[in-house]
Formats: sequence, structure tokens, C-alpha cells
Amino acid sequence: MKLPKHLAVIMDGNGRWASERGLPRVAGHYEGVKRAEELLSECLELGIRWVTLFVFSTENWKRPMSEVQTLFGLLERYIIQNSQKLLKLGIKSNFIGRRDRIPKSLESLISKVESTAPEKIKLELTIALDYGGRDEIIRAINKILKSGYQSVDEKTLREHMDLPKAPDPDLLIRTAGEMRLSNFLLFNLAYTELYFTHTYWPDFTKEELYKALEEFSKRERRFGAVRKV
Repeated sequence: MKLPKHLAVIMDGNGRWASERGLPRVAGHYEGVKRAEELLSECLELGIRWVTLFVFSTENWKRPMSEVQTLFGLLERYIIQNSQKLLKLGIKSNFIGRRDRIPKSLESLISKVESTAPEKIKLELTIALDYGGRDEIIRAINKILKSGYQSVDEKTLREHMDLPKAPDPDLLIRTAGEMRLSNFLLFNLAYTELYFTHTYWPDFTKEELYKALEEFSKRERRFGAVRKV
């Protein structure tokens, strides 16, 4: 089976999953963390080199502050409890997005995690936190302007964006039936294969992952070229 080198995931539907079960929305986020762990485990087994997860967008600040604070607290606890485990597994953790609006305690943890790496990197995990594609492009342009560039090409823009070294995602999976990008990696998804499923993220099992990978494996990626005869 042809596999993506870089898999990106919009993990949608946690709140709806919980509400349909009469549970508080945060219960869906707790369950969603379990699915993320299972996803990373499968990607390690398969040899997928890069995984990028959309955890919190620049637009998610519109949600109730109690839910936002719970999400940040959940991420903090996960980092504290699992950062060493990830290193032992060969997973290097990176974060993209803004740093000026998240809690200082979380920002400090993120900086500490990013400064460490396993002896042999098997998978690079990128967590998009307080991230928006348009915001990323604007931040990159401002960096370029401050550097004194007189003109900008694609290479220069890429070098100043949040994912300068990782290849563009080969496959994007979005759960919960929504069929849009929601301001995620707008620059990087230009030729990414898109896979949408109605399954809520907390129900996105190993079997669901393999459905997406099998679909990806059937597609012919031409990047603007003519179909091979």
C-alpha cells in the first residue's frame, strides 16, 4: 500500500460526540486524546515520518472560555505525563501557531519539549495550537519585511513559515462530516489529497485510519502534470 510521508489531521467532532451521549463536551476531548495516541502508534508502525494535528485554531477562541481553558489544561497534562514516553518511542514534538495568547505555563512547557529530541527520530509530531493558515502567512510576511527583503519568492516565504523543514502533507484527513479546510495549513495543502469522513474523531479507530490510507493509495498524484498512459 502506498503510504503518505506526511499525514495531517483535523480532529473534528469531539464536542458533538460527547453531546450525543449526554456527556459534557470536554469528555469528547479526553476521548479524542486517546485516538490521537492510537494514531501515532499506528503511524510509527507504518513508518509514516511526519504527522501534523490541528488541536486549536485561531478561531476557537470564540468557544466558551471554560472549554478553552480545559483544552489547554488537558494539553499541559498530556505534555507533562507523556513527553519522555514520546522521546523513548523516537517521536520529536514540534508546535506551530501563535505563542503570545496561550497560558505562560503551557508556553514554557512547549519551549522545553521543542528543545529536546530523541537520539534517533522516527516520527516528527507537529501540534497546531492557536494556529490559523492566514495568520501564519501574515506572520511570515512580517518576518520577511523586517529582514529587509526587496522581493519574495515561494522559497523565501516557505523559509519564514511555521513548517519550513517538513514536506507538504501528502494526505489530509478531516473527521465529523465537515468538508472544508477551516484555515488549516493553507499554503502547505496546495496539492494535498483530501479525505473526509462522517466519523467523529473519538470514533476514529485503527480501522478508520486504514480506510483513509487505502483510499489515498488508490489515487494518482499528478501535481498539475498529464495523466500517465
